[in-house]
Amino acid sequence: MKTTLSRRKFLKLAGAAIVLAPVDVVHAARSQARTWTASGLSVPELAGFDTTVSNFMQARNISGGALAVTRNGRLVLARGYTYTEDPQDLLVQPTSLFRIASLSKPITAVAVLRLVQERGLSLDDKLVNRITLTPPPGQTTAAGLADVTIRDLLQHLGGWDRDSTYDPMFRDAIIADAQGVSLPISQANILSYMTGKSMQYTPGTTYAYSNYGYCLLGRVIEAVTDQSYLRAVNQMVWTPLSLNRPTLGRSLLRYRLRNEVKYYSQYSGAPYGRWNLNNMDAHGGWLASAVDMARFAASFDDPATSPILDSTSIATMFGLPKNFPEASYTPGDEYYGCGWMVRDWGGGNRNTYHDGSLDGTYTLVVRRGFDKTNWCVLFNQRDDISGLAYNAIDDGLHATTNAVTTWPTHNLFPEYLARAKSVYKPSVPK
Repeated sequence: MKTTLSRRKFLKLAGAAIVLAPVDVVHAARSQARTWTASGLSVPELAGFDTTVSNFMQARNISGGALAVTRNGRLVLARGYTYTEDPQDLLVQPTSLFRIASLSKPITAVAVLRLVQERGLSLDDKLVNRITLTPPPGQTTAAGLADVTIRDLLQHLGGWDRDSTYDPMFRDAIIADAQGVSLPISQANILSYMTGKSMQYTPGTTYAYSNYGYCLLGRVIEAVTDQSYLRAVNQMVWTPLSLNRPTLGRSLLRYRLRNEVKYYSQYSGAPYGRWNLNNMDAHGGWLASAVDMARFAASFDDPATSPILDSTSIATMFGLPKNFPEASYTPGDEYYGCGWMVRDWGGGNRNTYHDGSLDGTYTLVVRRGFDKTNWCVLFNQRDDISGLAYNAIDDGLHATTNAVTTWPTHNLFPEYLARAKSVYKPSVPK
């Protein structure tokens, strides 16, 4: 069965839904003159990247962005960008934390594959044999749920289709009402609610992007490791990469971290309480810097020396999904592997990528196999009155990379890996 999924469709902006209480309001519309500031080492050979991001942000009045670029495993560019009139805005650094939204999915996928390598988990294990799923009283378990495998969840083949129904990760008020509980709801409330709801496809047959499927993977990680999702991922992913900045975010502005950017939207209160980031851990809840995500992306450039996955796991991660037979694959077609979108032309020429999108957040990580160039770009806004597309940064950065004639030989990773972890700095008492 062939999956039809254009890159533009994959990178489209995702909507948000339910308002939680309380709501912290931050607006995108600001009228005073803005000042442009770039931080991090300026690299003359790579000045085109600054120009591309500057033009992109200023056209859309984005106040904060960050970019990190690697070449052959070396961090060659790390920049923070600020375009603001508000003196209270954080001056963005290359190590500033952003909500990375669905860039969390590759992180979760890597943690699952570590468990396959080391803890006896199998991709063909049935979900219901790893975690307990109980429907609400008086309801029966959804038909087909017993057939969902770990591999199905990783490849968005679980059987849930948010486009034809709804995304339960943004259905808080409805779930709270159905279960007779108050907001904010818990992950347990979401799992119980969905266990009793019909599935749209036979598991393993049809691609349908599913935040809920990755939420379930987070619970599998907790069950197998007997640890919290945060602690388990820290041990299996971030520590081997010598990274201590990434952490899970929280919904409200009052819990913003000391070196975390502020998020902006034209929709009142959208980034701070319109949805519950606390429940989105495994599919969209991480905070990280551009440098952190560039380090993560580059760790797979040489499978023989990857500090977190062996070559077999990396091949599985980027390999064809089970609903996409190899015999039907045309080189260059796109598919979703385990946590990554993939376009493979063969002979080592394979691009892998993922984007992330929430109110107040647009993110993208790209890995180019043919020239071992990777980048991560993060923004603190995803919508504005300009009407300009945010996924246009993808083509812009590819074109900029293609135009570089001389790549620097330095490596900035040692400097940035030594930076300290951020801590909570509430803006109001808890």
